[in-house]
Amino acid sequence: MRGCRGSPSSYMRTLLVAWCLFASSAFALDRAAVEKLAFGESDEKIEAIGALAAEGDPKAADLLQAVSDGEVQTAGKRVLIVRGESAVDALTGEKVAPLPPEREEVVANNRLRGAIAGALAALKLLSADPHERLAAAKQLSGGANPAMLPLVRKALEKETDPGIKPLLEMVAAAMELKGEGKETRLAAIRTLGRSGNPNAKTLLLEAAADADEDIRLEAQKSLRAVEGRLVWGEWLGLAFAGVSLGSILLLAALGLAITYGLMGVINMAHGELIMVGAYTTYVVQNAFRAYAPGAFDWYLVCAVPAAFVVSGAVGMALERSVIRWLYGRPLETLLATWGISLILIQGVRTIFGAQNVGVENPAFMSGGVQVLANVVLPWSRIVIVCFAAGVVAAMWLMLTRTRLGLFVRGVTQNRAMASCVGVPTARVDTWAFGLGSGIAGLAGCALSQIGNVGPELGQGYIVDSFMVVVFGGVGQLAGTVYAALTLGFANKLLESWSGAVIAKIAVLVFIIVFIQRRPQGLFALKGRAVET
Repeated sequence: MRGCRGSPSSYMRTLLVAWCLFASSAFALDRAAVEKLAFGESDEKIEAIGALAAEGDPKAADLLQAVSDGEVQTAGKRVLIVRGESAVDALTGEKVAPLPPEREEVVANNRLRGAIAGALAALKLLSADPHERLAAAKQLSGGANPAMLPLVRKALEKETDPGIKPLLEMVAAAMELKGEGKETRLAAIRTLGRSGNPNAKTLLLEAAADADEDIRLEAQKSLRAVEGRLVWGEWLGLAFAGVSLGSILLLAALGLAITYGLMGVINMAHGELIMVGAYTTYVVQNAFRAYAPGAFDWYLVCAVPAAFVVSGAVGMALERSVIRWLYGRPLETLLATWGISLILIQGVRTIFGAQNVGVENPAFMSGGVQVLANVVLPWSRIVIVCFAAGVVAAMWLMLTRTRLGLFVRGVTQNRAMASCVGVPTARVDTWAFGLGSGIAGLAGCALSQIGNVGPELGQGYIVDSFMVVVFGGVGQLAGTVYAALTLGFANKLLESWSGAVIAKIAVLVFIIVFIQRRPQGLFALKGRAVET
C-alpha cells in the first residue's frame, strides 16, 4: 500500500510537472501565426497579425508590440523577443540564455506597423478602461483588418457603454460589408444605415456601386438615411459657427459702440486697442510660465483684467491727449486715430518683433465636446461665447445700475442738457472712452485663444466692428448684440454656399443697402437730441 501511495516528494514532482505543462500550454500562441509573422511574406504577415489579434490574448499584444519596436529576432526556427541582453521564446514564454550567436531581426515596414497598430487597437477593445475602449473603437472606425472581426464581435457582446457600442457596431458592419455572404452584407448595410457617422456614408457610397442590384438598392436606401442625419449635424455646426463668429464680432464692436455712440468719434485705432489686449495676454502667459508654471492653467484669470486695464489706460491716454481737442471734426479725428494706430503697430513690432507670437490655451480650453457624430464643438469657442455673454451682461448692469452708466446714457442722448444739469461731460467722455477701450482689450484676450497674435491683429476686425455698430444702431447695446449675431450667422451661411470672399462682399453690400433704407440702424436712438 505504501509503495502504491508514493512518497510526498513524488507527488510534488508530479504537481510541478503538471503546472509547468499547464503554464506552457497557457502561454503558447498559435504556432502557425507566429511563424508566418516571423518568416512569411508581407501578405502572410498581415494575415498572421489578424489571426493573433483575433485570439484576444494579451500575450499576442506583447508580441505584436515587440515586432513594431524591432525587438523580435529569429534563431533558426525559433522566434525570440529580445530586450537588451535577455530573450524569451515567443511561442512558449521560456527564457533563452545565453542568446544564440546567430540571429536575424524581423523587420517591420510601414504597412506592417499600420496593421499592428490596428490589431493593438482591436485588442484594447477588451480593456476595462472605457476611455481606452472608446479610443480603440474610434481608431478602428477608420478601417480594420477583416480577420479581427471575431474579436470585434466578442467586444461588441460585452460592451454596455452607449457611447462605444454604436462605434463598434459600425466597425463590425464595415468588416462584414467586405465579406462573401450576400445576407451578411445586406445586414451590414442596414446596420450602417442606422448610423450617423460620416465614415458610414463613405462605406455606403462604395456599396451603392456594387454589381449586385439588391445590395446596390439597399445601400442607396441606407445612404439616404445617413445623409439625412448628417445634414442635421451640418446645420448644428453652422449655427454654432455663426454664434461663435457673432460673439467675437460682438466683443470687437462693443467698445466701439460706446465710444462712437457717445462721442461720435471714428476711432481708427480701435483695432490696435484689441491688439494691445492680445499682447497683454501674451505677456501674462509668459509671466506665469516663468514664475508660476504650476498655476499656468489659471493665467487667464489674471490676463482678463490685465487686458482690460492696459487697453483702457491706453484709450484714456489717447482721449486726453489727442481726441479731446478734435471733437466735432470727424475728418481730423479719423486721420489722427489712423496715425495713432500706425504708431501702436510699430511700437509693438519694436518691442515684440514683427512675427506672430503664440498664446497657449489652458487645459480646460483644449479639445472639444462631441454632440453628434459629425459635430465637435471646441471648448475654446464655447468659452468665448460664454465670455461674450458675460461681458454683455456686465455692460448692461453698468449702464443701467450705476452712476457712470446713467451719465453715459444721458450724455449719449443729449450732451447739452446733461451738462446743464451738472453732469461732468468731459470726465464722462474720458471714462467712457476708457471703458470702450478696455472692452476692446477683452476682445483681444479672447482672440488670442483662437489664433496667433500679431501686430496687425486688429486690422481684420475694425471694418467688421464699424459694420456691426452702424447696422445695430449707434449707441444701442441691444442693437450691437443683434447686429453681431446676425452678421455672424450671415457670414457663415454665405461662406458655406459661396466662399469667404463672396460672403464678405455680400454682407458689405447688404449693409450699404440697409443703411440707405434705414440710416438709424436696427434700433433708433431715442432722446431729445434725436427729436430735434
